[in-house]
Amino acid sequence: MPSHLSADHPAAQPPGRGTVDALISQTRRLKGDMDAVRRDARSDGSDPRDRWQRALYDLALHHLNDLDEHLAQLRDGPPPVTGAEDEPAGAALPAVSGESLLSRVGSAEWNLLTDHASWSGELNEILGRDAAAPPLTLDELPSLVLDADRPQLTAMVTDCLVDAKRIDGEFRILRPDGETRTVHMMGEPVLGADGSTASMWAVLRDVSELRRNQQAVSETRDSLQRRRHVAQTERRLAVELQEAVLPPWHGTLRLPRQGPSSLDLAARHLPAAPGELIGGDWYDALELPDGETLLSVGDLTGHGVAVTSGMAMLLGAVRGMAMAGTRPGKLLAWLNQLLDTTVQPALGSAVCCRYRPETRTLVWAQAGHPAPLLFRDGTGRRLSAPDGVLLGATSGAAYGEAEEALEEGDLVLLHTDGLVPGSNGTAAAHRLTDLAPRFAEAQSAQDCVRMVVEQFGETARQDDACVLIARVTS
Repeated sequence: MPSHLSADHPAAQPPGRGTVDALISQTRRLKGDMDAVRRDARSDGSDPRDRWQRALYDLALHHLNDLDEHLAQLRDGPPPVTGAEDEPAGAALPAVSGESLLSRVGSAEWNLLTDHASWSGELNEILGRDAAAPPLTLDELPSLVLDADRPQLTAMVTDCLVDAKRIDGEFRILRPDGETRTVHMMGEPVLGADGSTASMWAVLRDVSELRRNQQAVSETRDSLQRRRHVAQTERRLAVELQEAVLPPWHGTLRLPRQGPSSLDLAARHLPAAPGELIGGDWYDALELPDGETLLSVGDLTGHGVAVTSGMAMLLGAVRGMAMAGTRPGKLLAWLNQLLDTTVQPALGSAVCCRYRPETRTLVWAQAGHPAPLLFRDGTGRRLSAPDGVLLGATSGAAYGEAEEALEEGDLVLLHTDGLVPGSNGTAAAHRLTDLAPRFAEAQSAQDCVRMVVEQFGETARQDDACVLIARVTS
């Protein structure tokens, strides 16, 4: 039976790939134009205004590089996970503050000859210091930096002063209000007439919001990968468990001791569309000690490993009770009680038949499940169903039984309700009985199953399905 519909609304669709590609092209053109302007604005570095402008060009290019990378990630989507399904959406990301990304920029210059420092007002704001507070010297600046990041700041400043290397790095500061902020620092040395370093200037930018959002993106992506991996593992385990408990369907069903000589049996499990979790559908055929044959199909509501495990439990119970001689109606009543007392209540449907070869009689019962179809002389019909409610729906339910006299050449078809997607029980029965003329010409039960698969197997389905066919041969 179909699983309960989700109440979730569809996720918003991302922008079209063409739209993002156009944005990427515009960003790269702007990067080229900005780089050309920056090269034209080069100076000897003696004018503080020129250095400030050049630093802003560098920051603008830094932003554009980030934008280029983020648009590429938006276009390409999250990193793929091998064999993964599409998985549930990640946590919402915090909004990005335009002010913190674009206007929280300050400048500073340290004169090494006079030990004088000059700061812009924005820098004191970034560092959480009073606007009237005097600038910190290079020796005092590390006092604001977290212990773990001080070696990095020291190395950047030393490389700049000793080897005239540009500064381009980040460190975290602890503001007087107790808040930790991340600061990106770009700068370079200013050489004196003798070629030695006379001063160092820098532009400092508060990138705390940007880094927090990048971390959120990374954590969400990692969470998505973990969820996909879990879904992939669950599907693999469910498939392996299902294959372990269901009889093999490749070719004619072969039962112990070659199976009943009076029945030609074949079955097939039809999986859901790729990406869907495995359901709880089953089929079974079992030769019983008294010479009769058990035929059953069923479906436990839901998907995933837990449901497949529950299906295996029910199938084991069906086999055990049938081997003990339990009649179909009583067998379903015991299954209902079993589901009613499980720790995690579930609903299921099933049809259970016992075929008596000496009288060619089919005794059967159903629990909220599509009735068997009987094909004879090129026509097909649905058998009249005895009383029976869904397994697990109510305590103490009773299940009626029906008997059907069969003839040599008759064909009985059992199926779960996902076999004909989008159809109710009556419509599905009509579409299946339409195959009666073709069944009449078939040479074996396996040929008939193949016809069903050709007719319905390629149809996109959200749920698994099973079909079991028994043809009376003598």
